[in-house]
Amino acid sequence: MGERDCSLQRRHQKILEEARSPALNAEQRKAIGKRVCTALSKINYRNAGTVEFLYEDGEFYFIEMNTRLQVEHPVTEMITGIDMVREQIRLADGAPLSVLQDDIVFNGHAIECRINAESPVNFTPSPGNITDYHPPGGLGVRVDSALYGGYTVQSHYDSLISKLIVHGATRNECLMRLRRCLEEYVIDGIETTIPLHQKIINDPDFVNGDYDIHWLERFVADQGDDAGA
Repeated sequence: MGERDCSLQRRHQKILEEARSPALNAEQRKAIGKRVCTALSKINYRNAGTVEFLYEDGEFYFIEMNTRLQVEHPVTEMITGIDMVREQIRLADGAPLSVLQDDIVFNGHAIECRINAESPVNFTPSPGNITDYHPPGGLGVRVDSALYGGYTVQSHYDSLISKLIVHGATRNECLMRLRRCLEEYVIDGIETTIPLHQKIINDPDFVNGDYDIHWLERFVADQGDDAGA
């Protein structure tokens, strides 16, 4: 079902993911897809799974396999139109996949922003009551969240409170739509990482797809230096 680029991480926690990866060409996608399918066929693996690699200078290096759906699976759903949760449940029940490889067509580009209840500057936790909540909407926009006005964000759980997923015909269209959605997204009463996402997607390096697994930590450090100057 294609690849996702999850390079934007802080302390090994993903912040933003996109599909497809701006770093790969068609030949590289075909090669890694074939390698993964061959490996999983040999071990007779069944059901949903995600194989993670590092990519550098045209080579792929295996990290691990997660035998489940990932948090960022919606970007794959957005570009394929396939409900991966439904497929996972069907497989667990003994049914076959409802699609064949030739049925899967990749359409456009999708980006997911993980919205956390944290300071966008120093990432300190920000639990509390949601005083006002208004998610963005429109064509190609998906919000996975349980938030509402009056909801209390607890301090005992993971800080992820919402996933904003946006799809566009091209990466540029997706970015334009995402900028509008982040401007419209209202979560009052606590701090969130929405302002950080706004800075990320407007940075020239990100816009050009010129980033790696260390980029975000450098970017955050530079933002902190600018704020303290």
